[in-house]
Amino acid sequence: MSQQTDENAHGERIGVSARCALPAPASEAGPMSQQTDENACGGGRPGAAPRVELLGDADRGNAWMLLVDGIPQSHVDLDDPRYLDFEYMQRIGHLIDLAAAPGEPLRVLHLGGGALTLARYVAATRPGSSQLAAEADAEVADLVRQRLPLAQPSRSRTRAGRITVRLADARSVLERVQPGSFDMVIADVFAAGQTPAHLTSAEFTAAAARALRPPGIYAANIGDGPPLAHARARVATVRSVFRHACVIAEAGLLHGRRFGNLVVAASGHGLCVGELTRRAAADPFPAQVLHGAALDRFLAGARAISDAEARPSPLPPPGVFS
Repeated sequence: MSQQTDENAHGERIGVSARCALPAPASEAGPMSQQTDENACGGGRPGAAPRVELLGDADRGNAWMLLVDGIPQSHVDLDDPRYLDFEYMQRIGHLIDLAAAPGEPLRVLHLGGGALTLARYVAATRPGSSQLAAEADAEVADLVRQRLPLAQPSRSRTRAGRITVRLADARSVLERVQPGSFDMVIADVFAAGQTPAHLTSAEFTAAAARALRPPGIYAANIGDGPPLAHARARVATVRSVFRHACVIAEAGLLHGRRFGNLVVAASGHGLCVGELTRRAAADPFPAQVLHGAALDRFLAGARAISDAEARPSPLPPPGVFS
């Protein structure tokens, strides 16, 4: 979820009312397969306003923003999956680019599917990658499958690799995967604007570490604002599990001047901090990379979060999306 809206994204709206998604037939699904967890579907709300909708981007011909309950969740350009609109996704994109040699396929676990923006980015930049996306919101998965299909006329199905979408809770999926089976685990899960509590703890982070094979990378999107107590605790939690960690965010956010997105990246085998710093500084909205002593100062004694103490991330303040 991005905490910043695109003022130019004001084109056609497509919405759906609440309903439970069904998997697409294999002939329709293309390179994406969808698996249904019986606990992932909620009840319908006949006559209610659409809670999941697409907003056309007037500046890009075949690009869409996915909104859930009015909150921007994803932006995707179907004609150019290498284009990442949200700043925090650009930063995770740098991590994807630096995870292995250029073009080398990866195995990636996405905790939080949304419009599959980052999965599409991996498929475009690292053809042949194998990816699994956990999405708990059946309406989101259904709308994305129907209106934002992965199979595009300009792209080869065989070269893109395979993306499987599993309708289930992110932690449930994470704890069921085989140890050492992924090169990257990306956590980007929000419900009603907040990351659920059970996806913030050291136990959850340890499960992510187990899913990685050397030199795998864990990345998480954290939404927080002044005084950044939640973000500091989340980063301390990641550091309690991984030997190497860094935080990527804009200076104004790091100094507690506004609400926004921080990306924490971690690995048991080192991170390309120098190159990551250079790329983040060159972004349209430049970001800083905190690591080592600078990260120690940012954490300022923050303690890791356990399952018993976990709380959802803070709600965005009113007006942050307007």
